[in-house]
Amino acid sequence: MGRIDRETDAALAQLNSEVLSGIPGGEFAELIGDLLMLVGAGGPLALVGGVSNLALKVRKLAGASYASNLIYAITAVRNDLATLYDRHEELRERIESLQTDPKFVEAISALALRAMHTSVKNRLKRLARIVVNGVKEDDLEPESLDDMMRAAVELKDADIMLLGEIYEMLRPFMYTQNWIDKQVAQKWNELAGYWQRYWNENHERYMGLSGMLLMGSFARLESLGMIAPGPNRSSASSPVAQCYFLLPEGACFYERLQGLALQQ
Repeated sequence: MGRIDRETDAALAQLNSEVLSGIPGGEFAELIGDLLMLVGAGGPLALVGGVSNLALKVRKLAGASYASNLIYAITAVRNDLATLYDRHEELRERIESLQTDPKFVEAISALALRAMHTSVKNRLKRLARIVVNGVKEDDLEPESLDDMMRAAVELKDADIMLLGEIYEMLRPFMYTQNWIDKQVAQKWNELAGYWQRYWNENHERYMGLSGMLLMGSFARLESLGMIAPGPNRSSASSPVAQCYFLLPEGACFYERLQGLALQQ
């Protein structure tokens, strides 16, 4: 091993030690603790100057741009939780206990990390809505939450719109026993029929460059596990080579993005 290798290994070992030693009381951990107090049922930070101290921690951690993103997302979480609390009496005990719920702690941590990766307001709103509707559905499983948050910051508005159209087209029957019991060939024939009607109704929307952009939306949704390719395209005018199935993950993600927490 050469001198450079030894020096590099020593530097990495020191960095790893410093990072690990800072985890329990590190700046990010403190930040998450303050955020939990801010969004919890107990209201704003109780200590005098608590909000100012939080702002300083956020700026120190990742700069003013990140501070703006995080404040926007956390405000959305706080407001939606407050509305959920007011409109759903049966959820109040759950919301009041969020500060001590380890899954909610992980959810806020995940949101804080994802907020570093986008400054697009619609994407920050998606992060907040996923957390709040996860609270409403009592489903904050870290693995699925991480997948949904990743999708929330990577998908474009046009991708979400397409997912919504696929959801409206396929969701009403995809969980019915009649559909589940059908042979694969029957499912593919029916799916092709649904897509044939879709392309007939939307042909003009997806001609030319719009069709090329749509191909990107299908690719992004498929790569994130929201949809899966089915039979070959049902229309010569469709810009993609296949019809698509809506997957349960795609249906769940789309539902979590909606205003269900505020409407039901």
